[in-house]
Amino acid sequence: MVTRLILVLGDQLSLDLSALRAADKVRDVVVMAEVMDEGRYVPHHPKKIALILSAMRHFADELQADGWQVAYTRLDDPEAMPSIVGELIRRAEEYGAGEVIATQPGEWRLIAALSDAPLTLRQLPDDRFICSLEEFDRWAEGRKELRMEYFYREMRRKTGLMMEGDQPAGGKWNFDHDNRKRAQADLLREGPLRFEPDKITAEVLNLVESRFAGNFGALHPFWFGVTRADAAQAFDHFALHLLPGFGDTQDAMLEGDAFLHHSVISIYMNIGLLSPTDICARVVEEWQAGRVPINAGEGYIRQVIGWREYMRGLYFREGPDYVTRNALGHRRDLPAMFWGGETRMTCVAHAVGTTAKEAYAHHIQRLMVTGNFALLAGIDPAQVHEWYLAVYADAFEWVEAPNVIGMSQFADAGIIASKPYVSSGNYIDKMSDYCRSCAYSVKEKTGENACPFNLLYWDFLIRHRGRFGRNPRMGPVYRTWDKMEETRRAAVLDEAARVLGDLDAGRPV
Repeated sequence: MVTRLILVLGDQLSLDLSALRAADKVRDVVVMAEVMDEGRYVPHHPKKIALILSAMRHFADELQADGWQVAYTRLDDPEAMPSIVGELIRRAEEYGAGEVIATQPGEWRLIAALSDAPLTLRQLPDDRFICSLEEFDRWAEGRKELRMEYFYREMRRKTGLMMEGDQPAGGKWNFDHDNRKRAQADLLREGPLRFEPDKITAEVLNLVESRFAGNFGALHPFWFGVTRADAAQAFDHFALHLLPGFGDTQDAMLEGDAFLHHSVISIYMNIGLLSPTDICARVVEEWQAGRVPINAGEGYIRQVIGWREYMRGLYFREGPDYVTRNALGHRRDLPAMFWGGETRMTCVAHAVGTTAKEAYAHHIQRLMVTGNFALLAGIDPAQVHEWYLAVYADAFEWVEAPNVIGMSQFADAGIIASKPYVSSGNYIDKMSDYCRSCAYSVKEKTGENACPFNLLYWDFLIRHRGRFGRNPRMGPVYRTWDKMEETRRAAVLDEAARVLGDLDAGRPV
């Protein structure tokens, strides 16, 4: 029998991976490789690179302990090739392999690279998800609007999670209305579980420090788990200590608490160390035992079997050009404050600062602070997309791109959202304590001290009135504008132009 190569990528660290299931442990060779092309196609956060490389090395050791033959290439190996395809060609020659079996990657970029490789290569479906891509296409076919809420209901019916017969538990599909409370500072709040780097991780940290020293973000302290056991322990900690309070304040933001009741589990789930079905089963178990309120349990599984699966389905349905879409024609460059440059805006400074420190920010910080600002300011969505892909440890294109291009930047012309996710400073003031320490005043609507969100909100709406003026959900907002005195409207637009001019000139906002 001719040896086959079994490719395992850095976000495919699952023992039940379709490529591994199709392999013969005696005959085949598992190929895992740390390559520079994957480390630098965007300037990834050092913590993200360290997480993936250390998790890969631990997973390779786990496979070898289970009897697999693993050909593993480290980034600093002298014979290391710069690309995944280069490594496959090298290993095929080394082992005389006649075929490569891979699980389909989560990025069109890599799918194309493997498809074009001068090798006999099979890409198997990635079936670690609840909804297959074919099933998603069947659901989407013929629908005028591909709204997540309706997809989510189908996933609830399919899985039976939090269902009572054919009806949702508690009589409602969605308890999001109960999940919009402000948070209070709490020194006793547990926070996510932290791990001390072991010997393998310490070696990786030294490597990342030497190879990616110029990348945005702090490598130390590094506290992520890097094994399946670590990930399971981290989720158990969340389920016991943080999940009960997750629902009420999942949209809240505090200057002194980056994590609140969030799980920070996506970093493990998205590289394959945790199963979404196992996670959801545990959440339901906690709810059924009376330890977790229904709004927390439902809100969490909605993010896993709703948003996460929906984003993946849309990414693959829309095709490789999705990340280049720019329906609103935004062309402004990403400002320096997204890379840690000076800003007077406390909300942006905190969101970016947390991102730099932790390679993490929770969904409202991403959507309603940095994403909201980028959309209001007319920043090029391709640059926004690449920033999110680079700076967050859980960011892989299949899940990140639809969240940014579609949900956050409305660059897909409304496939995901029925209206753009934009707000003035009032929303941030309502859901956070950021405005208390800000140099700007959220109460001021015009003038040098006016919150830039207040100014840019109206400027965005007026720039795009031709597109959104007839949107029934936005009609009341435009009517409010039309009722304003002409002098105030002129002042708002003049001040917004000043803010945008400062951005264009590289001056701090």
